[in-house]
Amino acid sequence: MKSTRTRSLAALVTTGFLGLSLAACGSSSGSGTAAAAPATSAAAAAATSAAAMATSAAAMPSTSMMASGSPAAMAAPFGPGCAKVPTTGAGSFNGMETAPVATAASANPLLSTLVAAVKAAGLVDTLNSAKGITVFAPDNAAFAKIAPADLKALLADKAKLTKILTYHVIGSTVTPAQLGTAGPFKSLEGGTVAAAGSGTSFTVNGTSKVVCGGVHTANATVYIVDSVLMPPA
Repeated sequence: MKSTRTRSLAALVTTGFLGLSLAACGSSSGSGTAAAAPATSAAAAAATSAAAMATSAAAMPSTSMMASGSPAAMAAPFGPGCAKVPTTGAGSFNGMETAPVATAASANPLLSTLVAAVKAAGLVDTLNSAKGITVFAPDNAAFAKIAPADLKALLADKAKLTKILTYHVIGSTVTPAQLGTAGPFKSLEGGTVAAAGSGTSFTVNGTSKVVCGGVHTANATVYIVDSVLMPPA
């Protein structure tokens, strides 16, 4: 009897051991298949994440663009005169952003008299090659305030014309936030230019109004004004 129970117990243990072994083998084989799925899923998730990051990075302006003050990061032009600026083409705000200041002005119909004066003074290359300047640009209406005979004489006097035009140029960038608070500003002519105001309303040297401010070109910040600025005698 005892021998029979012993053999039965041994058989039970053997059977249980084999069952456990087979279960373990099955689990091992199954776990290999199961592990492959999460690995594949993880790889797909990683690829999706990488693609999303690449898309996000492409949508963001680069550090160099933000550091250089790209058009996308700068404030929009302001003032009542901005409505007269062309909405498309080289003379539009978008068009002027890509060209140096004298070239940009030549495409803007509001500044045709100024462009003629710059050419007469031989300052096109000087202005186009300058870096980070600010220009107070008299519009055609500003030059129209000068008597025709006097304007004609001025355009023929290169030395005097150069003195007046370079008085309109500041050798550094003046932002709208600085315009009414950080002056007076030293011009390339040597004299100083003073501005007052805030928000979207500014005057220069007390009488000349900014009619369209914060216009961006490839190398300058431009404030279109309604009167020609005259340097101190």
